[in-house]
Amino acid sequence: MMMAYGLFVFGLSTASYRELQRRTSWRHAPQSRIGRRPARQFLGPADDTITLTGTLLPHFTGGQQNLDYLREMASQGAAWPLIEGNGSYYGLFIIESMNESKSHHMRDGSAQKIEFDLTLQRIDEDSGDAISRLGNVTARALTGVLA
Repeated sequence: MMMAYGLFVFGLSTASYRELQRRTSWRHAPQSRIGRRPARQFLGPADDTITLTGTLLPHFTGGQQNLDYLREMASQGAAWPLIEGNGSYYGLFIIESMNESKSHHMRDGSAQKIEFDLTLQRIDEDSGDAISRLGNVTARALTGVLA
């Protein structure tokens, strides 16, 4: 297991990523001053974004169904815990966007190579409430994907 996002496990048999990029920013509000540079007041954390980039080779690794499952999770609009395989907890994240690119097509149109970028955005508001809804959203997501 490389990482778990809710109940989705990133790994060789599902969707392994080759690169993880994390961008964290903080807010410093400017206060204008006459004849001087603006003063800055620290307001706290801002965005925390993680982008996972990977390649699926459906004949050897996970395929399209794994990206479809992630899309279904994103469509639920819920925040999910993000935990690295070594146990590091990143927080609660939503899926902000996902891009995929298919190439090396077979005669039936199926792709032999699927590249993806998944952008996750951290949210902290009502994190306890989001975790309590985890079971309900998971059941709905699994029902939609497995149907």
